[in-house]
Amino acid sequence: MIYKDRVVFAEKRADLKAPSAWPLIGTFPLLAHWVNHIHEAFTIGFNELDKSTYSLSAFCIPHMIITIHPANVEHILKNNFENYIKGPNFSAAMDDLFGHGIFNANGEEWKFQRKTASHVFNVKNFRDQFTDVFMEEMQYMSTHVLDKAAEQNRVIDFHDLMYKFTLDSFILLGFGVHLNSLHQEGKVPFATAFDEAQKGTFFRMINQFWPTTERPASLILPWILPDMKAGLKVVDDYAREVTEKRRAEMANGQTEAKDLLSRFMKASNAKGEPLSNDELRDIVLNFVIAGRDTTAQALSWCFYMLTTHPRVERVLLQEITENITDELLADSSALYEVIKNKMNYAHAVFYETLRLYPSVPLNQKYALKDDIWPDGTHIKKGDYVVWSPYAQGRSEKVWGLDAKHFRPERWISENGDIKRESQGKWPAFHSGPRTCLGQHLATLEALVAIICMVRKYKFTLSPGQDIHYQISLTLPMKNGLKLSVEKR
Repeated sequence: MIYKDRVVFAEKRADLKAPSAWPLIGTFPLLAHWVNHIHEAFTIGFNELDKSTYSLSAFCIPHMIITIHPANVEHILKNNFENYIKGPNFSAAMDDLFGHGIFNANGEEWKFQRKTASHVFNVKNFRDQFTDVFMEEMQYMSTHVLDKAAEQNRVIDFHDLMYKFTLDSFILLGFGVHLNSLHQEGKVPFATAFDEAQKGTFFRMINQFWPTTERPASLILPWILPDMKAGLKVVDDYAREVTEKRRAEMANGQTEAKDLLSRFMKASNAKGEPLSNDELRDIVLNFVIAGRDTTAQALSWCFYMLTTHPRVERVLLQEITENITDELLADSSALYEVIKNKMNYAHAVFYETLRLYPSVPLNQKYALKDDIWPDGTHIKKGDYVVWSPYAQGRSEKVWGLDAKHFRPERWISENGDIKRESQGKWPAFHSGPRTCLGQHLATLEALVAIICMVRKYKFTLSPGQDIHYQISLTLPMKNGLKLSVEKR
């Protein structure tokens, strides 16, 4: 049989190891079995093959070459950046949700959006405006949610709370709108729909036949595959409402805002025309996933680690006690400087969380030309290449024998400074020209939250929980994070 160890029509790659496969359908049964634990599946593959790069072939899934080799990752994202684009399967799968926004764009379209957005992320805004907003939202959450939970001895869903905190903060910073989701009980309709749409988009990415299979699959298995159409309508309606309202305000001269949305509304597209509502809708949703999801999830995984690693929490609390006062919290500019220059262990805790629980656990690109990676792997034109930050963070080849252990000290040098790892080894904020524009914003927001909450509250993990990620484009918690709260 010609295809006894791989999917039909897939080219045999004698130069690459691959997991055990079935005739004609490749590794499809294995991936189907691991569908809700897909990142562990890739991690096991690296461990069992004892390689940092391997080939994967499965029915319905584009043939891919997957790597965790730091030099390969840096080569893809930085050194040979122009050769690796999003690719047709990726773009088609992402189009309904993200359209032509910055995550789905290539070439000049991507450069325009990045350049326009970059004007918002400057030091003055970080020192003055951004810290102010984060503290304002944190103070509301502290007074109206966490204090009450502590007084009433009530368990909270910390994961949902962090989504509301980051959503309110980013919608205000990015679009000048007070969403006030922290004021609401229960789930926020826009946020729920956005989460479901992301989950559906991820399944599109790993199933090249989704245009045919998606609708019947969502009817048969709705608890696994959500109805994309319903979720997208809610998401679209919200994004268009925000853009149309801001356009009307600007037309009437009611705002001189310098937020992200206003800057794009004042910019012109490649044709020299103002951006359409569709273009603005795409921009809004792309920046929402960047500003809300990644930081909320990182904070959730961080506090899961803190509640299960009391020694780390004690060291962190000591650093906070030594450097943070009530007076400092009332001065946003001074607080920004202290966080930036004195809170090294807090930075280490956040970075270590992202090492084990990266906000984007799996990513892919498409090769435009043949290439050779630093580890000697031959890449052919049209190959889909994948790197797994999730598996990389757990690799002993990359991080040493204690790779699976949560140890923030790995980020602290002998003289107490923060260690800087290469972006190929720690691609938490991507690398190269597409390095995350908002990495410093996300870090600042996370550290403000960590410092304020650890300083004032003791969180305890409620027993009997199944803490695991939800399959999605990012790394949300499937069942939330139930914590009890008490004041220190």
